[in-house]
Amino acid sequence: MRVLSVVGARPQFVKLAPIARAMAGHADHLIAHTGQHYDHNMSDAFFADLGIPHPDFNLGVGSGKHGEQTGAMLAGLEKIIEDTAPDWVLVYGDTNSTLAAAVAAVKLHVRVAHLEAGLRSFNRRMPEEHNRVLTDHAADLLLAPTQVAMDHLATEGLAERSVLVGDVMTDVLYQVRDQVAGTPVDLATPVERGGYYVATIHRPDNTDDPARLRAIIDGIAKVGKPVVLLAHPRLRGLAERHGIELGAGSITVSEPVGYPQLVNAVVNSAGVITDSGGLQKEAFLLRVPCTTLRPETEWVETVELGWNVLVDRDFDALAATVERPRPADTDAAPYGTGQAAAAAVRALVER
Repeated sequence: MRVLSVVGARPQFVKLAPIARAMAGHADHLIAHTGQHYDHNMSDAFFADLGIPHPDFNLGVGSGKHGEQTGAMLAGLEKIIEDTAPDWVLVYGDTNSTLAAAVAAVKLHVRVAHLEAGLRSFNRRMPEEHNRVLTDHAADLLLAPTQVAMDHLATEGLAERSVLVGDVMTDVLYQVRDQVAGTPVDLATPVERGGYYVATIHRPDNTDDPARLRAIIDGIAKVGKPVVLLAHPRLRGLAERHGIELGAGSITVSEPVGYPQLVNAVVNSAGVITDSGGLQKEAFLLRVPCTTLRPETEWVETVELGWNVLVDRDFDALAATVERPRPADTDAAPYGTGQAAAAAVRALVER
């Protein structure tokens, strides 16, 4: 069996790590990197940090408008699929790379498996929502991370193609958590354990409207402990264009960090402030309180269990939400126990 994995952005690299290990002895596994993220800390460093084999193909697409980026990936991936003739094209998550690979494979009559299928925000403004819905309906095998995701797929008439495997992010997170335990926090600014917050902001709904981005930064700046903002180059560029000072008040601006450094920074922090889907779930798995700057979340379990609070308006009161009391401990495991990659590969082999 030959499997072609297609990745291109930070969350997909993380998900790829346990899948690549689980593939050993079961499949001829090839990796195509679209180059959707090209910053070192968002791509190459992840392969090194997580022990992922070097990609067999790299399209080097880079950033661009959604249609331009997706179209360039589609053309490049079509040739790769034709040349490698895989039995499965395995796509990850909800990026433009995910959709481009799914469309390329479907047009060539190659089976598609979607890892992290069935997640829904029900926010049609999110490009990620379009990508995940379209990919799920095109795919032949839907590898769902949670029972909630399975329920969404069933509602959409996709139950027969769906398999509950758990969340592969849990697999790699637990491994990395154990690897970094006891090591110093590696951030650009000195911090004390439990004495700071980690923040990320990247979604267009939060960054592209100058008034909203300014309100978010002003709200974060009022938090009573230092906030380390891991700022992607796109956020820095937009803030500069809008005339917004990211390093206001409590905020210290830092470059993005590699995944082990991020896990170590989060596990030693007082909490997380983010609009990232992956990071809010990682915070829950590490039992670190999270404040999510969005009106909804795909990871509803994090909210239901009290570890995640959504904030979409009234950023003047954001500090009070961020500094809320720590929730009650829980041993709930809605995202599995760290064996999702093996279950996903088993499903590919069986089908």
